[in-house]
Amino acid sequence: MVNTLNSVQTEPRPVTPLGILSDHLKAAAQLLENEAVSAELKHHVQQAFKLAAGLDPYVEACTSPESPELRVIAERTSQEAWSHRFSAGETVRALEQEMLSGHVEGQALKMVVHMTRAKTILDIGMFTGYSALAMAEALPEDGCLLACEVDPYVAQVAQTLFQKTVHDRKIGVKIGAALETLHQLADEGTCFDLVFIDADKKEYVQYFQTLLDRDLLAPHGFICVDNTLLQGQPYLPANEQSENGAAIAHFNQVVADDPRVEQVLLPVRDGLTIIRRL
Repeated sequence: MVNTLNSVQTEPRPVTPLGILSDHLKAAAQLLENEAVSAELKHHVQQAFKLAAGLDPYVEACTSPESPELRVIAERTSQEAWSHRFSAGETVRALEQEMLSGHVEGQALKMVVHMTRAKTILDIGMFTGYSALAMAEALPEDGCLLACEVDPYVAQVAQTLFQKTVHDRKIGVKIGAALETLHQLADEGTCFDLVFIDADKKEYVQYFQTLLDRDLLAPHGFICVDNTLLQGQPYLPANEQSENGAAIAHFNQVVADDPRVEQVLLPVRDGLTIIRRL
């Protein structure tokens, strides 16, 4: 087993449309700095860069701070050399610290729990547990959250971190393939007020349809879906989309065409869609 804790980590790479845009504008501004182009062109590029680069830090500053327990999960996740674990064959999928939901999205999910007054939550794709704990913090004392994770190692990391919080008793963890778990839960007659999807992008449509077709989502329940802007790929030309980008574009269209729901796609981080069952 490769000991990766406390390994030296690189800075997180940009994985959101805004982060990628900021990087491109920064590069363009630097390239133009010593070029014989008009001062007006340089000004416009520099202003565009400042607007793009300043938005996320400002949103972070104006959002309620994360709890100390959530900060511990974020720090623990950033300390793991995920690429080493993947190359060592110790995980079933590529893992990286950028998969963490993070501060602003975590607070958004907490707000959804408060606004919907959800008491039962399903988290499809737990990773190291940031989103699960963020939502559990907003649950009432008699609320419960079931977190699904396919990778045993990250599930163990998350459970260890949950045990250090007062919300541990609200959180259950089920290890296994998400679709199998969904069908097991449906067979048991389980139903949830709120579901958060952040797992295999190529299976998003199946998660969504299974939740509705098998009544895993309560009447008038809500689904929150992460990565629905996936680095901007869903609205780029098809030849510029990765397999995951094409899958998300398809998912977004499936949701938009389904008469059983209404939805809004918010440009939070890498895209957060909120879906309400009619």
